[in-house]
Amino acid sequence: MNTKPVSTLHIIADSNAWGAASAFKALDGYAITLDILDAQAMNANSIKDADVLIVRSSVQVNEALLKGSKVKFVGTATIGDDHVDLAYLKDQGIAFASAAGSSTESVVEYMLACLYQLQTMEKLDFDSDTLGIIGVGRIGSLLEQSCEILGLQTELNDPPRQREEELRKFKDIEYLLKYADVLTLHTPLIRDGKDNTVHLLDADVFSRFHGNGIINAGRGPCVDNQALRAWLDEDSKRFAILDCWEGEPSVDLALVTHPQVVIATPHIAGHSLDGKAANTLFVYNALCDFLEVSYQWDIDADLPEIDVKSIDLNNKRSDLIKQFYPIVEDSNTMKEAAETPETFAAWFRHYRNHYPIRRSWRKTLQAISPDAEDMFL
Repeated sequence: MNTKPVSTLHIIADSNAWGAASAFKALDGYAITLDILDAQAMNANSIKDADVLIVRSSVQVNEALLKGSKVKFVGTATIGDDHVDLAYLKDQGIAFASAAGSSTESVVEYMLACLYQLQTMEKLDFDSDTLGIIGVGRIGSLLEQSCEILGLQTELNDPPRQREEELRKFKDIEYLLKYADVLTLHTPLIRDGKDNTVHLLDADVFSRFHGNGIINAGRGPCVDNQALRAWLDEDSKRFAILDCWEGEPSVDLALVTHPQVVIATPHIAGHSLDGKAANTLFVYNALCDFLEVSYQWDIDADLPEIDVKSIDLNNKRSDLIKQFYPIVEDSNTMKEAAETPETFAAWFRHYRNHYPIRRSWRKTLQAISPDAEDMFL
């Protein structure tokens, strides 16, 4: 396969990749044809003449999509790549880039909103409880740092890192099951091998967990949703927060509406406006590197101004966080949508794709005072 870039370039981009129309409209030295398509319209016929394909997670990138196409570069404006057949891309000599790490702050902001909501509900005590973090990559590491700022004790579990780095700070899963009050998952989805994370939390693990709370803002299949529902049913003191679900968008509605699922959201932890913008920027930069051209997209010119008039830094942290991100509103909206099962899957997709604007806390604080930007992260 000829992978040498050409002077004309046909780019097809997912309509849900934030800012794609602006980012990919011009690249130095190339005559660009840019088509913006809905994910449902991306198929083997519609993308066959494209040189570059920019997608999000709702597009399955595999042989069925790409066979016979001219595609030389695939970029996914998402932090995960579960929807991409990486082996096929490698075999065909097709370059690939994901936005791994780009929305880390957005996910951690989501987590902090969850933790403060649990504190408000008296389900988490920052002074005496322990958060067990399973998966200590970019998100887990930043979450640990943020918890340190807040005074919340953490215990960490990450077997691959523990093997490679031999750091004492990592504990095995049994330690977390015994001593953590709340477990939160931030692992990748690994379907085989000794680090398999599919149903990492299953009925057997739940039976050994001494704490009361489960949070999943990582990958849906990492938690056995049926086993989780059964575990919640056994004790009214138990609770869960779920942003990621098995079978999305056709999820377990009995779990969504379960009264002990205190926060339920439709996989939007990383969906702050700045997080989505960073997703596209990562892939744009990777394409520029592939083509060996300079970066031209001025992302800040496309982002709206942040309204900070109503924010008072003298308020306590919990009140500020509710101003930055009133997470209960997302949860209430999802639980209400679950009352209409026949339209829920469509609602789930639509809400993710048309998510209300939520701005980065760091950028919001920067807009108020540069000295305040590290208040939470």
